[in-house]
This record gives sequence, C-alpha cells and structure tokens, in this order.
Amino acid sequence: MTTKFNALIKNNTWTLVPRSPNFYVIGCKWVFKLKHKPDGTIDIHKGRLVAKGSSQQEGFDFSETFNLVVKITSIHILVSLTIILIGPFINLMF
Repeated sequence: MTTKFNALIKNNTWTLVPRSPNFYVIGCKWVFKLKHKPDGTIDIHKGRLVAKGSSQQEGFDFSETFNLVVKITSIHILVSLTIILIGPFINLMF
C-alpha cells in the first residue's frame, strides 16, 4: 500500500486544494486484489485507491450520471462493417 501511495504522489495524480465549506468531500478507500498464477500460487498483490461514489446524493453532489456501456457484439459489428466497407479502398491505396 505504501509503494502504491508513493507512486501516486510521484506521478502527480492529484492536486491538493483547500476545502471549500460549500462542497461535500467524497471519501476514498483502498481496494485490494490478489492475482494468481495458472498453478494457483499468488503472483501479484494489487491495490487501488478508489472514491466512495456511493456516498454521493443526487441533486446535491451531482445532477445526472452517464455510464457508457457497449456490448461486445456491437463492437464486432462495427469492426466487420469497417472491414467490409473500407477494406477494398485500403487495398487500392497501397
């Protein structure tokens, strides 16, 4: 955890600003995960510092949310259409 925290500081991940009395400060927490090798032994201990977004209240901390979600099928169709429609032109250019 100390190594990860020092890396965040070294990379200038955030800027410390004075707390304004008009705004609510969202807390954070560490999330840990173990990565395993194929044989089941522990390979890597991973840790991330994440914001506690669940503590926000709609209308107070934010007005609306947007979460971009794309199905893998949509990506496959887009790539296939690109290859079908643009593929012949790419062959002519080279």
